[in-house]
Amino acid sequence: MDPQIEEQAKAILDKDTKVVPDFTRSKLLHETARNWDLFYKRNTTHFFKDRHWTDREFEELRPAGGEPCSKKLLEIGCGVGNFVFPLLELNPELFIYACDFSKRAVDFVQADPRYTECRSKAFVCDLTKDPLTENVPPESLDLISAIFMLSAVPPSKMPHAIQNMRSALKPGGVVLFRDYGLYDAAQLRFKPGAKIEDQFYVRQDGTFAYYFSTEQLAQLFTDAGFEVLDNEYVCKEVVNRKRELNMQRIFVQARFRKV
Repeated sequence: MDPQIEEQAKAILDKDTKVVPDFTRSKLLHETARNWDLFYKRNTTHFFKDRHWTDREFEELRPAGGEPCSKKLLEIGCGVGNFVFPLLELNPELFIYACDFSKRAVDFVQADPRYTECRSKAFVCDLTKDPLTENVPPESLDLISAIFMLSAVPPSKMPHAIQNMRSALKPGGVVLFRDYGLYDAAQLRFKPGAKIEDQFYVRQDGTFAYYFSTEQLAQLFTDAGFEVLDNEYVCKEVVNRKRELNMQRIFVQARFRKV
């Protein structure tokens, strides 16, 4: 990460000392599922674009000459299928389990004409408390994709969520990870009063966002019994010509293998 960008970002964040009151924090944590359901009620299937880029970033998602449905993958935080459906079309070797916190999101996946139970299974799951093995056979998965999902989980619940993932992975199975990185432009744009704790914020719609450092992320997964294969920042400059803004987007991209 560019030291100058890091220094400027720290200066901005150091000024933000106002945090969400305890009562409001407890209410938001209690209403997490409801807020995500309302998000999908408002936006239906139109908010996120299909993720056609994932196989470029993660070679494990590309066809490798195997038999149909010979490789098992679980997408956590599947939303309305923006990852699942492009990947099912691209790679016939994959059988994809897909879960989300929001029942409304899962309903959209199951109602999509591209959804077929011979190649996929979508189900509702709160990864912080519902055992994945109720819907996925234990230690049966080759891959888990965690794409912009773990950032929506309160930090105190992240270790349990990762252990939950581990229970469904084969020994040697891999978690493919991409999420918001520390000092991302979206973090710096939060107004005072949106911070719940360091690096953890609530958006106006009641959904959460956490911004990871590579060091913290590595610690979370190694503590849960994974080894780090890759773990790095991805920095992209995004230009909004209409508003004459240049934004530095920072993501964390990683792969973790179960040992």
